[in-house]
Amino acid sequence: MTQIREKIDVCVVGAGHAGCEAALACARMGLRTVIFTVSVDSIALMPCNPNIGGSSKGHLVREVDALGGEMGKNIDKTFIQSKMLNQSKGPAVHSLRAQADKSEYTRSMRMVLENQENLIIKQAEVCELLTEEIADAKEGEYEKKITGVKIYTGAIYEAKAVILCTGTYLKARCLCGEAITHTGPNGLQAANHLTESLLNLGIELRRFKTGTPARMDKRSIDFSKMEEQFGDEKVVPFSFSTDPESVQIKQDSCWLTYTNEKTHEIIRANLDRSPIYAGIIEGTGPRYCPSIEDKVVKFSDKDRHQVFLEPEGRYTNEMYVGGMSSSLPEDVQLAMYRTVPGLENCRIVRNAYAIEYDCINAEQLYPTLEFKKIAGLFSAGQFNGSSGYEEAAAQGILAGINAGLMCQEKEQIIIDRSEGYLGVLVDDLVTKENLEPYRMMTSRAEYRLLLRQDNADIRLREKGYYAGIVSQEQMDHLKNKKEMIQSEIARLKNVVIGASKDNQKFLEEHESSTLKTGTTLAELMCRPELSYEILAPLDPEREKLPDEVIEQVEIEIKYEGYITRQLRQVEQYKKMEKKKIPVDLDYDDVPSLRLEARQKLKKYRPVSVGQASRISGVSPADVSVLLVYLEHAARQ
Repeated sequence: MTQIREKIDVCVVGAGHAGCEAALACARMGLRTVIFTVSVDSIALMPCNPNIGGSSKGHLVREVDALGGEMGKNIDKTFIQSKMLNQSKGPAVHSLRAQADKSEYTRSMRMVLENQENLIIKQAEVCELLTEEIADAKEGEYEKKITGVKIYTGAIYEAKAVILCTGTYLKARCLCGEAITHTGPNGLQAANHLTESLLNLGIELRRFKTGTPARMDKRSIDFSKMEEQFGDEKVVPFSFSTDPESVQIKQDSCWLTYTNEKTHEIIRANLDRSPIYAGIIEGTGPRYCPSIEDKVVKFSDKDRHQVFLEPEGRYTNEMYVGGMSSSLPEDVQLAMYRTVPGLENCRIVRNAYAIEYDCINAEQLYPTLEFKKIAGLFSAGQFNGSSGYEEAAAQGILAGINAGLMCQEKEQIIIDRSEGYLGVLVDDLVTKENLEPYRMMTSRAEYRLLLRQDNADIRLREKGYYAGIVSQEQMDHLKNKKEMIQSEIARLKNVVIGASKDNQKFLEEHESSTLKTGTTLAELMCRPELSYEILAPLDPEREKLPDEVIEQVEIEIKYEGYITRQLRQVEQYKKMEKKKIPVDLDYDDVPSLRLEARQKLKKYRPVSVGQASRISGVSPADVSVLLVYLEHAARQ
């Protein structure tokens, strides 16, 4: 039979959260794109937790949106409860989290993909990457370039770029006690044929694991024994493009309960039947999202752990048991869950399970998410050794943008640590040794006061515009917003409030110290007990401004000193990032480099002195030697 051959610009392998963002980015850049999935029913699937966002992850969703991505828009259309976390703390750690209607989220994203111009959806398993050798390649340069992919039926798709977004599907197996099934998440088909091709190309693979808790029948749960958890009264949308009024909807409740000593006794008595502790599981699990077995063993001093009951959607009785993921056998699971208050008569719809899968060591990637040795091959999502829908989507849009820019022969973008949580995520993946699934946290971002979720559009919109996936209209809106912010800050710094009797009375009523002399509205706003809204009676001349502008004005004024200090730190950091290292630099020619540093620099091939300084095993003295060498080379 004649073999099917098709010419395409970009092939995206996998249609999870990374694949969706990557494919949409490329298609919106005008490139003919095909996205492969083992099942069209798994497009934007949420096989684990039924929510988007959360601490630090909400920042990533906002950044995806700022770059022109879809995740924020999609959750705004399909959420059933929304909450801004950490509101008692400073704005740096405020983070949105929304419960999704899982089936609606998937259906809605699939509709976006199906109706996106330049995008083809293909249900097929990619079994081989096609490459060709690059003649006369020097050390540190690409050795091969991608030419396309071959699917299991034999059809070939010739392409300029390929993006791997295989998630947890590669050689996947699910474990529930002694029962092991060789499937992907939710019982979907695993992808078993691509691993061999990757190994043949010299790509280093790892075995990681993650897990998910059981799903319960809502009718078998006694919610009266649990604490009801409500969403915010005023919902803040994820997307900067969403009309805030459109998300003020009736919300569903979640519920909080706790494990107890009886739960822990059952777990401890059956640890020998857990695949994790019996040595059956080969993969390394996530440190910051442990199974209930891990919690009981590693935090033995705790007499209880939180358990959240969260609806999987509006049109299903399935409830997600957050905080109790497990790989214990079915009988142990049932006994364990039934010790939890409210779950005494619970019925399990889907058992908890652990899933193992192949992924890569992300040290093989540039910060653009392109493989160092294979031109045109990009990688994103859990396949890079990260965990979480949000981390996947963020990498997906970056890989998509850079694959598109490569096809258009334009300079690829790098988001650095001072520009976004996405920059921190990618830098940590490609620069540090990650021996377990990587999870984003606010503590990982050293410039987090600047990288707030509320200003992601100000930080990153321009990069999306450069790529061609942020519209002129969106940029005009941003320009107008920035002008309003600066204008209002300047006005507040110039409006003086005198020490009149009425003003003093107003301050006393708000438990704020009275004035000895005149002061500006901006100075009053710096007081913790006062805000822009509270000061309205003292400011009759103010114009009505959008909420998004007021929020920025308030933060910029209240935290001005801290922000200024962090901007100075970023200035120092940028100096090191601007010092680029040639990709073909021969580190053997750099005198006085310690052996360990030489080996690590050869392995990681950092793109800048800044990145080199963050590699474990490269000391400040090695960085100084490298700087002297580069400056000397530049003068010659």
